[in-house]
Amino acid sequence: MDNLTPLGQRALWAGFDAEWYRSRYPGIASESGENPWDLEAFYQAQGCRLGHSPNPYFDEAWYLIANRDVAAQVESGVFPSGFAHYLTTGFIDRSPHWLFSDRYYLAGNTDITRSRLEEAGFLNAYDHYLAAGDSEFRAGSLFFVPEFFDAAQPDMAKNMGPFSRFVQNHCAAGSSVRLSWYFDPEWYLQRYPRVAEEIAAGKWSCALQHYLINPTPRDFDPSPFFSEKYYDSVHVDVMPAVEKGQFRNAYDHFIQFGVFECRKPHPEIDLAAYFRAVDVQAEIQNGRFRDAFASYVSRRVNGGVSEEQPFVPEHLGKTLFSGRARSLRPLFARQKIDFLLQGSPAVSVILVMFNQIDLTLNALDSLRRCYAGEIELILADSGSADESRHIERYVTGAKRVRFNYNAGYLESCNAALAHVTAPVTLFMNNDILLERGAVEAALFRLAAAPENGAVGGKVVRTNGKLQEAGCIIWRDGSTEGYLRDADPNIPEANFVRDVDFCSGVFLAIRTDILKQLGGFDPIYKPAYFEETDLCIRLHEAGYKVVYDPAIMITHQEYSSGDASIATVMMARNQPIFRRKNRAFLRSKYPRNAELLVQARSPRMRGQRILFIEDRIPLRHLGSGFTRSNDIVGAMAALGHSVTVFPVYQPVENILQIYCDFPDTVEIIHDRELKDLAEFIRARSGFFDSLWIARTHNADRLMPIFMAESKHLPVKRIVLDTEAVAASRVTARNALHGKTDAEPLNKAARQELASAYSCHTIVAVNEIDAAIIRGAGFNDVSVLGHVRQLAPTPRPFAERRGFLFVGAIHDQDSPNLDGLEWFAGHVLPHLDTALPEDVPITIAGYVNRRIDLSNLGRARRINLAGPADDLAPLYDCHRVFFAPTRFAGGIPFKLHEAASFGLPIVASELLARQVGWPDGTNLLAGDITDPAQFAAQMLRLYGDEPLWHRLRDAALARLATENSEAFYRATLSEILENVGGL
Repeated sequence: MDNLTPLGQRALWAGFDAEWYRSRYPGIASESGENPWDLEAFYQAQGCRLGHSPNPYFDEAWYLIANRDVAAQVESGVFPSGFAHYLTTGFIDRSPHWLFSDRYYLAGNTDITRSRLEEAGFLNAYDHYLAAGDSEFRAGSLFFVPEFFDAAQPDMAKNMGPFSRFVQNHCAAGSSVRLSWYFDPEWYLQRYPRVAEEIAAGKWSCALQHYLINPTPRDFDPSPFFSEKYYDSVHVDVMPAVEKGQFRNAYDHFIQFGVFECRKPHPEIDLAAYFRAVDVQAEIQNGRFRDAFASYVSRRVNGGVSEEQPFVPEHLGKTLFSGRARSLRPLFARQKIDFLLQGSPAVSVILVMFNQIDLTLNALDSLRRCYAGEIELILADSGSADESRHIERYVTGAKRVRFNYNAGYLESCNAALAHVTAPVTLFMNNDILLERGAVEAALFRLAAAPENGAVGGKVVRTNGKLQEAGCIIWRDGSTEGYLRDADPNIPEANFVRDVDFCSGVFLAIRTDILKQLGGFDPIYKPAYFEETDLCIRLHEAGYKVVYDPAIMITHQEYSSGDASIATVMMARNQPIFRRKNRAFLRSKYPRNAELLVQARSPRMRGQRILFIEDRIPLRHLGSGFTRSNDIVGAMAALGHSVTVFPVYQPVENILQIYCDFPDTVEIIHDRELKDLAEFIRARSGFFDSLWIARTHNADRLMPIFMAESKHLPVKRIVLDTEAVAASRVTARNALHGKTDAEPLNKAARQELASAYSCHTIVAVNEIDAAIIRGAGFNDVSVLGHVRQLAPTPRPFAERRGFLFVGAIHDQDSPNLDGLEWFAGHVLPHLDTALPEDVPITIAGYVNRRIDLSNLGRARRINLAGPADDLAPLYDCHRVFFAPTRFAGGIPFKLHEAASFGLPIVASELLARQVGWPDGTNLLAGDITDPAQFAAQMLRLYGDEPLWHRLRDAALARLATENSEAFYRATLSEILENVGGL
């Protein structure tokens, strides 16, 4: 038997492996002789009828059990074996082994599609898996995670992939080794000792094979975390499907569907409650686990992993901080810290020393490593008696101001100020470490607006807790570091805002203003309240003091002196500060813990807006979240203070969240709907306007808003419908022949029932606005999409293929429906007309629960998945297509495609929604006529003059209707007129 399939292609699964066959079936050796050709002849004559497998990659018994129709054909003599059937036709869509699923492999590896397999010369997905995927540690089954097997068999030769090693060894190496979170072989063999006996007798190769192949699958549980009998009894809808043969057993249903519905797998496991934990959702979202059950089993086996910061006593933190500084002595002795100027300095740094040479060198080293630009370093030595007197031995290029006595912080800084020549002066302590980019961030923030007079940052103590995230001045003249003792990662500490003052631990100020104000007021000598007083004088001169969390400082608090002495000096200077600034203090809040949020920032000209969405609106999520992200960004650009609050706590971590928003936006990433009432009460009277994204959220939120109305601006509520769902549902029902649906106007009135509590309703286009007005609402505004033009440069002739970009969040997604219609009805028309090398690429966010393997099997289709940078995709493709058959709102994907300069073929529905006429800005296709839709795609693909005309017209329209200026002006008008104010 050659390893050629009937199509004349070679594949590992298609041959006869004599050596493996002899070792797998040792009893036949004496009957057939030692010659490999004799073994193959024996297999063809007798072995195949005995149920033997010809090679380690095809399992005859499994194939016949999994494919009852094939078993019947073998019994009737149509095929001599299941293997013969697989070689003939089965390889197209059947799985040949109990540890490989064609569907699972394609769904989990979206880069592997039918067209790509054909281009690379692979016969099917299993051919690719054996030839390449296995060695690349790709998974072909839920029950076989390659890393599990590889880690369990460290001494096994690694000349082939994990799966090949496993099956070549007759699976014996994995008899009791865990190969995934879905099956526990050790527990299984203890629970079912007879199986262990049968494995020893050679009936089964391992415990997992028995579980997946045994003839009574409902009699066995796969692990201590799943009960077949319990699942059957509780989830009564499952048994009929199992009895019909749709599932092998209850566990088969659970791992395919029940796990995503968070059904209980065991009487002692509440999977739904477990899944509600945000860190669990994050593990799944980030691909660490497929589902909540796998995460649960992992934690039970290995123990949970917490991301909470461990508690560190402050005295221990200080000890470690000082110890680190001392440990660097040899380094600083041999390598000087270089501050020699090569040009004009960007910043003058004033650092006061009083002994503590180790801490000083530590701080200066962090300064030098933090910023590579020109620094004018001015060291003010306030009467040091240690090695600090000889600082020039370790630091080059610094200016020195030396006192023969302990002059204190204030006098030392003012003396150093006379030597400053840079446009920015930075006061910094000698007991700090500057984190990455701190100086550059300070310079950027000061340059960002002419009214920014000073800037400080996030100060973290040596125990990992906050010292301050900006500082508050109370009416009685006392001060407070905002969020002291909090986690530095909490939302309230991680957005840019104006503050009363920032402490002198790190305070950057415009030099010209600083000198005009005469530096620190000497009445506060030797120290304390001098930087607070200076910031008040900056405010009174018309400048802002800004807190920027991008400036991060680690501070060994009170390292340069006794904390009790500091307390005495603060008590001495506070009355002085209060008397001097009596007029300013009258405008401040009285000291009250319940007023912290109000007091954390001076009142700005813009509004304080609470923006509520389903999820944190990250751009890659699509489906309206991109538009919400744009709205938040525009609000911030207009000078408003925006707080984003999600209905569902995000599964994304802050690394993914913060890069997607302006740094002035407060993103509440650690709370959700259940926390909203408490959040509102804690911010009583704080917000000026509420912006509710999506109509269904009005239904959720109105009971909370009514209960907490005394804390809210109940006369300034905006409902942004994003898209009127009634039109989408009506269109979908009509598409599927449902004639009993509600009329559109009635459905819209039902959908907008909670909108009567809102004062402005925002629609995404005029079509939706008309539906909303028809439902009885008059105060309706239209706010579409904003798109910056970024046309890709590649010429027409160098582009190839069609592109679709869109998000798929659920099984009812209009994008998924349209793509399935396209693959089943339009693509066949394209196949007959297009050259072989024209691909069809589908890109965008896809919920991990959505199986796109059917699309991936279609010829030509490449599943690209989500992409951080879409420009390369738009640059290499020639035509964008959007075969959407039902939808509401306005299709952002058309605006996005047009902004990248890619001409569009879209359904007539989308063309109407975006308001672009056929033949002018795009080509419209008929979703009831697949041949016509294909003809439009072919027309645009082959007509270069038409391509350029549509591209230019769409770009011109975007420049007018979707510009940033127009968008901000529209949004500004909406916010100004909320509630008729």
